[in-house]
Amino acid sequence: MILVTGAAGFIGSCLVRKLNDEGHRNLVLSDQFNRSDRKRNLTDKGFIAQVDRGELFEWLDRFGDGISFVYHIGARTDTTEKSKAIFDQLNLEYSKQLWAFCRENNIPFMYASSAATYGLGELGYTDSHDIVNDLKPLNPYGDSKNDFDKWLLQQNHSDAYWAGFKFFNVYGPNEFHKGRMASVIFHTFNQIQKTGGMKLFRSHRSDVEDGQQQRDFIYVKDLVDVLYFFYESRRPSGLYNLGTGQARSFYDLAAQTFIAMDKTPNISFIDTPEDIRDTYQYFTEADMSKLASVGYNKAFTSLEDGVNAYVKEHLLPNDVW
Repeated sequence: MILVTGAAGFIGSCLVRKLNDEGHRNLVLSDQFNRSDRKRNLTDKGFIAQVDRGELFEWLDRFGDGISFVYHIGARTDTTEKSKAIFDQLNLEYSKQLWAFCRENNIPFMYASSAATYGLGELGYTDSHDIVNDLKPLNPYGDSKNDFDKWLLQQNHSDAYWAGFKFFNVYGPNEFHKGRMASVIFHTFNQIQKTGGMKLFRSHRSDVEDGQQQRDFIYVKDLVDVLYFFYESRRPSGLYNLGTGQARSFYDLAAQTFIAMDKTPNISFIDTPEDIRDTYQYFTEADMSKLASVGYNKAFTSLEDGVNAYVKEHLLPNDVW
């Protein structure tokens, strides 16, 4: 059995779809299944058990000997949340406990880290283990992800198989429930539907023009392809960036959404909210050389093709994946 945490969420549910498409239906899904806003994400997906997040470790004590692989995708991902205690509980301690189960039972452990660990990018965006202790995330969410990365690197895992993936800016189907944390594409699509235009965050730096803040945007279907590659191939353990290696502007992202909807771009700007202004990343771009060095050679979807597919195959017909 393959365990997937966060299975009703955005990335977790897309991973479930990928596993189903590859013939795996012996899945144990863990999440907060009392959240009605995410039930759609599991439509037509195959699995053998659902386990509430708060009951997972009790379930593993009883039935865990049947687990052969773990994808730990579940986490508190709200970058505006300021409570360190919440992140310590849900992202750090929960992950430590799940790692301990995997380590004790010699089960491969894949988990979601984040590009938020890189902060302002003072040390670049390389997934070298040598810089992890010196990284300076900008918010408690990024701290929690980096704290677990640091902790895991200190553990005795010479004979364990594990990988942590630093997700960059992921977009694609099944994110409708994420509210403020959904991708700019999702928000652009909905603003166009309501108003005919899109308001992006204004730049508050003199060296960056409005709309030219840049991130490394990766289509979720590409991301789950990489996660499955590690299931199949058992590549070397470690931390891996998971972006495309090419930064693009938010203006490009929004404009392409208009184009995918057969509309002329109508983009204006508003001030970045004060609660995130001081912790806003103006640039991210993944160094993807480590992933390439272990044999992953599938091309990543271009921003133009990814946005077009997301809009036409999922947003316009209101379909999950």
